[in-house]
Amino acid sequence: MIAAEGISREFRHAAVLRDVSLSIQAGECFALFGANGAGKTTLLRILATLLRPSAGRFFLGGADGVDQRDAARRQFFLIAHGSHHYDELTAFENLGFSLRLRGLAHDADACTAALARVGLGAFADVRVRVFSSGMKKRLAFARAMLLRPAILFLDEPYAALDEDGMALVNRFLDEHCARGGAALMTSHNRALSAQVAHRAGIMRGGRVHEAGLAELRGRDELL
Repeated sequence: MIAAEGISREFRHAAVLRDVSLSIQAGECFALFGANGAGKTTLLRILATLLRPSAGRFFLGGADGVDQRDAARRQFFLIAHGSHHYDELTAFENLGFSLRLRGLAHDADACTAALARVGLGAFADVRVRVFSSGMKKRLAFARAMLLRPAILFLDEPYAALDEDGMALVNRFLDEHCARGGAALMTSHNRALSAQVAHRAGIMRGGRVHEAGLAELRGRDELL
């Protein structure tokens, strides 16, 4: 579902990623750990077609992420640090707009159900500009629930969320993988990530070093 081959990225001659190769199958969630500045977000931005690699290639659902970028973008949904919502639209309007952008029919009942599921049912008609960071993160997950992408990219998915919100993330990831989806998440929360991840890796020295989840929980110095 996700295949990266020899991905490298340099910024002003400083190598951030060095020959990264990674494969994630349908039904798998891969949790990527590492120190701040290790290159986790850079890798995620490349795979989400927001940044071109300096070298290497990658495929999303069989589509070449560089030469077939539009086709690759139809395969995934990205939940990142920023809200990526339209602040002057309501929560309900944001969901409807997301559906139309993907060429999907606007389903009012489905939008209402998604908002209720993420705990935003009472805020459906509120403009997103007044939402807290946690509410914006919940709205991003409502969008993902509606769009049902084959691939999920998540950059620190637990950030800004309360305990109920974190539990919601893991339930959704379990469901996503159970129906054959793939997920790549960056995280600093090993305990929560271990509940849903099937595999894990550590970003160090610009490379991904695969490691067992049990091993990670016991070795703080690696993270």
